[in-house]
Order: sequence, then structure tokens, then C-alpha cells
Amino acid sequence: MKLLTTLTVTTALAITGCSSTPSSHDSMADKHDNPMVGGAPMYASKNIIENAVNSKDHTTLVAAVKAAGLVDTLQGEGPFTVFAPTNAAFDKLPKGAVANLLKPENKAALQEVLTCHVVGTNALSSAITTMIDDDMGAHPVPTLGGCILTATYKGDTIMLEDENGRMAHVTIADVKQSNGVIHVIDTVLLPK
Repeated sequence: MKLLTTLTVTTALAITGCSSTPSSHDSMADKHDNPMVGGAPMYASKNIIENAVNSKDHTTLVAAVKAAGLVDTLQGEGPFTVFAPTNAAFDKLPKGAVANLLKPENKAALQEVLTCHVVGTNALSSAITTMIDDDMGAHPVPTLGGCILTATYKGDTIMLEDENGRMAHVTIADVKQSNGVIHVIDTVLLPK
């Protein structure tokens, strides 16, 4: 049930009715301050949802965010740090898990899963690695969904372990948003 909630929240974040066309107010500097994600430019002047809908690597997450009813939350003021699983990360889950989480009757479980990927602060990778160093190599990360992730790093790669021992690696860090930051991850993190 918890897996379903997490997946729903993540999909809801990814699927929104936001425009996917850059507006004229998106400056070249805004576009180049951020890495591309899923083949699309990410704009620091746009919110998490406005950017996520443009990434072809996050269509499952967007659908889950919509199904979980989290679009308005993630378009809100924040700040939020979102650890955003890719479509390939969702594909690692057992067959049928995502479809099951997206069912209306599993909305609460999906919300739980998705909010285990969201922290109520704006944490760039440099801040995360500093906290890891300050905590002697492993930093607890409490999420809005009640999960406690453990952040570590090796070289330039930040890793997050959920309470079940599932390990996600940050593959694209520091995608700045108007209401926080996104770090792309390669594994869906699940509640206990």
C-alpha cells in the first residue's frame, strides 16, 4: 500500500496541465543555468511542475503526481527539494506496481510514495554533501511523507537509501526551480 502511495505522488508531480512551451520571459541565462533533463531545458524561473512536464524521462512521475493530487502542492511556494525518479526507475518496480498505484482507490498510498521523494527545503548538492560530511558520512533526510532517507556520497555522486535498503543515485543534480530544486534519481524510494 505504501508503494502505491509513493508512486502516485511521484506521478502526480510529473503530470500536470502546465504549458510545455517556453515563454518569451525565459531568458537564455535562465535556460543555461540549469542542466537539460529528459531532452528539455529546465528554467529556474519556472516551478517544479512547469519544468517536470517537459522532461520525456519523467512522464510516469508526472502522471503519478496528477493521480495523487499533488500538482497544486508542487506548484506552490515551497521551497521543495524533489528527488525525481525517471521512467526507468519506475520500470524497476515489480510488474503492475505502477498501474496499481495509479488506481483512484490507491491515491493515499501513491501520495505516501511520492512525498517520500520530497523535502521541505531547498537543498542543493553542495549543501547535502556538507551535511553528510558534518554527520561523519551519512545524513538523515526526513521527507514530507514521513520517510527517513539516508544520504551519503562517493566521489561526485550523492546516494539516498530508503528505510527498506533501496539505494538511489542522483544522476542529475541541482536542477533549480522557482520554488526549490530537483535532483534526478535512478530508483524509486519506498516507505517502510
